Amino acid sequence: MRDVLPEEVLRHQHILAQLNSVLVGHGYQAIDLPLLEHRDLYVRKLGEELAGKIYEFSFHGRDLVLRPEWTASVLRAYISKMSDSALPLRLRYNGPVFRYERPQRGTWRQFTQLGVECIGATAPRADAEVLGMACAGLAAADVAGYRITLGHIGIIRALLGSLGVSERTRSVLTWSLERMRARGVAAVRDALLNEIEGEREGFDTTLLDGLDDAQAEGLLLHTLRSIGVNLQFGTRPPEEIVQRLVRTMRRTDQRATIERAIAFLAELSVIRGAPVPTLVALRTLVARYELPDPGFDELQSLIDTLPLHGVSLEAVTLDFGLGRGLHYYTGMMFEIDDISGMQICGGGRYDELVTALGGKHAVPAVGFAYGVERVVLASQTAIRPQTRLVQLICEDESVYAYAVSVATQLRQSGYAVALDVREQSVNTHVRDAIRRGAVCLVVANSDQTDGTVQWRDQRDGRVLSVPACIAELEAQR
Repeated sequence: MRDVLPEEVLRHQHILAQLNSVLVGHGYQAIDLPLLEHRDLYVRKLGEELAGKIYEFSFHGRDLVLRPEWTASVLRAYISKMSDSALPLRLRYNGPVFRYERPQRGTWRQFTQLGVECIGATAPRADAEVLGMACAGLAAADVAGYRITLGHIGIIRALLGSLGVSERTRSVLTWSLERMRARGVAAVRDALLNEIEGEREGFDTTLLDGLDDAQAEGLLLHTLRSIGVNLQFGTRPPEEIVQRLVRTMRRTDQRATIERAIAFLAELSVIRGAPVPTLVALRTLVARYELPDPGFDELQSLIDTLPLHGVSLEAVTLDFGLGRGLHYYTGMMFEIDDISGMQICGGGRYDELVTALGGKHAVPAVGFAYGVERVVLASQTAIRPQTRLVQLICEDESVYAYAVSVATQLRQSGYAVALDVREQSVNTHVRDAIRRGAVCLVVANSDQTDGTVQWRDQRDGRVLSVPACIAELEAQR
């Protein structure tokens, strides 16, 4: 956590205004949501790394968290209160999130996310709009030299499915991509195999021999209840929990299949570069493994559409090892880094999150979020106060009432006025005003009833009427 002082608040507010102007211009409506959410909303879809950083606590029997990100909260609100809205529903948000991070430059335990969710819109056009809008916001905030890393988790999952691995194994492998690239295949291979194969240890699968899935689920549910196992936790009903358990017990992934999938991912995770040759390299790898087309047309269409939204393909790196760490993504994903390599924005498509959070029907959706403090650091804009501060000084107590009336006139004309409340000498106030960069006006004495004040700075001591002061201030804007 950190304190944000006035000068930085001014920059922060300016950048927020620039970013928001772009989102409003694309038709996104503002939504605001609670800081506190139920723990179950996040823990299943955040991924191990982020789930370990949430601030959680129990209060009167409820497991609560401080919001670690916005997407799940926005989708919860959509499911409970906006599911009958016309689609696509374009929503924008802005507010603090909390993660237990190691403090360093650009990383804080409380920071601000500003972003959008486009609910009910399919790929690739909505994906291109969202990515183009993210770049337009950075341009409005005067962020130059940024780089876009583009991935597609849907293609990777489809390819793993074609290799014959189960849904659960696909998930484990998919979200190990970045770990595999960073640490090497050998470093993570045994851990992956143990994680995948270890889930079935302790299960005597012969107990289910001769039973179809419905019979096996009924037997297992009855057995667990009869021995007092409590299945009432989380958001999933007991029947769904048992259904997943039966699938785990009957999963037949062979070690050779998993080894082949890991070898494939090892090659896939290092394919990155300019969009056109990188897509060619992936097609070549897929052909060598004799796998069917996993949906190249959608990705190609996205790449072709991005320039229409002002995105230069020269700024885009296509990276099939991009994971993002959040387990709810299902398609396109992207990250945007500033010129120093610091991530300032990220997002992607999550077509299954509505149903995962309890929605009755699948609803396609895509979104992104800026880390606002990081955008502020990356921005090249020099922020100046829109209105120069006016410091109004009373030479003695007798002119205080007149000084209040002058302050009121100036404020009504759009100026920020700090009225003397310390009753110190005029010279002390003048020195303070100069330090602040403020205009110093002195109400001289009780004889001054003609509507004038004295303009004081390092070089000036003019006596001006209040309207003349306003004209002078206007000239200095």
